[in-house]
Amino acid sequence: MVSSAFMERQFTALLMPLARTYRRHVDRGLAAMSLSHSTALAVMLLGRLGDGVRQGTLAEELGVEAPSVVPMLDAMQRDGLVERRVDPQDKRARTLHLSPAGKALAAKAEVESAAIRARLFAGIAAEDVATAVCVLERLSRAIAATDQG
Repeated sequence: MVSSAFMERQFTALLMPLARTYRRHVDRGLAAMSLSHSTALAVMLLGRLGDGVRQGTLAEELGVEAPSVVPMLDAMQRDGLVERRVDPQDKRARTLHLSPAGKALAAKAEVESAAIRARLFAGIAAEDVATAVCVLERLSRAIAATDQG
């Protein structure tokens, strides 16, 4: 019988390498659209969140600090994918709006990302995925509780 301590060590040891490998795999899959995983995720999130989301909200959804999204948004704006506007409620803040090209790209990225996930998860039972999601969520909550305490 394998000990729970061994399995916990194995599980946590897989997290970072898997995240890096997944990101590289998705980058290759999205290369035909000239998108990195980071840019694709930002475009898709903007599509999901809808027009007028603040830069800070996008950063929070991406799990990064607000200043780190600025270069990516600069590039997206140069590429004609997103427009920044002054927030009417707070002149210091900027809201983000996908252009028609950005909306089309977000839709294509959603389809391609779903296809990539379908290939990767082929043969893995939905129940196993649900269990893995549950474990990751509980681990995330445990880390957050430890960080607050």
